[in-house]
Amino acid sequence: MTEAAIIAERVLDVREIPPYQRHEIIPRLFDQLAVGAAMQIVVDHDPRPLRQFFAAVHGDDCEWSYLEQGPDVWRVRLRRAA
Repeated sequence: MTEAAIIAERVLDVREIPPYQRHEIIPRLFDQLAVGAAMQIVVDHDPRPLRQFFAAVHGDDCEWSYLEQGPDVWRVRLRRAA
């Protein structure tokens, strides 16, 4: 991934968004990503349920990378692989 691609990633801080809205917004934004594009989410806990959702729905199409792992802030990169 090029430095320009990383800089252009959308960063979505969902810490102030109610959980039920998060789980509507994040998949919708991921679905809009072009192949090879990525986005980051910032949350206040380990988003394991969301990871399980993406694994079930998108499989290998979604590459999940932890960039920061708490304890107060969790940052995850979601990349559309195919």
